[in-house]
Amino acid sequence: MQHNPDIAMLAWEPLFVLDLAVDYERALHVGATAAGRRSLFPVTGGTFVGPRLRGVVEPGGMDWVRWREDGVMLIDVRLVLRTDDGALIAMTYEGMTHAEAEVLERFRRREHYEFGEAYSRVTPRFETGDARYAWLNRLLAVANGMRTTGDGPVYHVFAIT
Repeated sequence: MQHNPDIAMLAWEPLFVLDLAVDYERALHVGATAAGRRSLFPVTGGTFVGPRLRGVVEPGGMDWVRWREDGVMLIDVRLVLRTDDGALIAMTYEGMTHAEAEVLERFRRREHYEFGEAYSRVTPRFETGDARYAWLNRLLAVANGMRTTGDGPVYHVFAIT
């Protein structure tokens, strides 16, 4: 297919960096199901920092993880963000992580890996009733993730403009 210069390319801008705290010790392991192995991981907090918004992740979120037979980890997360100026924003995202066996083993041991070592991509969506952040209700976003510590993942979230 030929590139048509009249068709606009996707543009993006950094939205924020999301750093999550996950309580791996309180995980609920449902086990092998017809759809894959299922585990639920409580999100106990975290932070998000970006050029247009920043704040904390409220405790009570959950990461519903499913491991497929082909080694792909499917991600399904529900969070509540509280901005520094008091707005509440519901954030959901789905996506996947996959990597070479050695990187996945480090992931299972909750060890650090770099962005490029694993394919970890999610598609965040936002909901808020706060007029100051209503623009988030109409925004599509993408993010790439990695593990930096044993506490949880870090995502770089980008707005598709």
